[in-house]
Amino acid sequence: MQIILLEKVVNLGNLGDVVRVKDGYARNFLIPQRKARRATATAMAEFEAKRAELENAAAAKLAVATAAGEKLNGLTVQISQKSGVDGRLFGSVTNADVAEALTKQGFAVEKAHIRMPHGPLKTAGDHPVSVALHTDVVVEVTVAVIGDHS
Repeated sequence: MQIILLEKVVNLGNLGDVVRVKDGYARNFLIPQRKARRATATAMAEFEAKRAELENAAAAKLAVATAAGEKLNGLTVQISQKSGVDGRLFGSVTNADVAEALTKQGFAVEKAHIRMPHGPLKTAGDHPVSVALHTDVVVEVTVAVIGDHS
């Protein structure tokens, strides 16, 4: 299916690109999330009329994400979790736990923004975690997992 991208999509293209994607990806994800429209003649004309407005909105989103990323970069978040004597956790620290801890510190971060390359954290100690606030703004945060063996 041919679609017009209404915002930058990772591994697909930038705002205004006309790309071909699988029908299910377009119907089930891109179009409902308002990231794309079908590439019909009328949609192309409407897009060109609104192009400047969409580019300004995208630039504003990027500016907000960059400002938040500068505050968030290098931050250390402490999370306490029950653990055994050897430092292994009973359970794990997931992206939802990290997002909740960041929200308590005053940063509006959703769990989908947290990138944990090695999966949930299962040991006590300091772990680097990426936070993707925007497709172009990815910052590193240190998660200090404190083992509580009481």
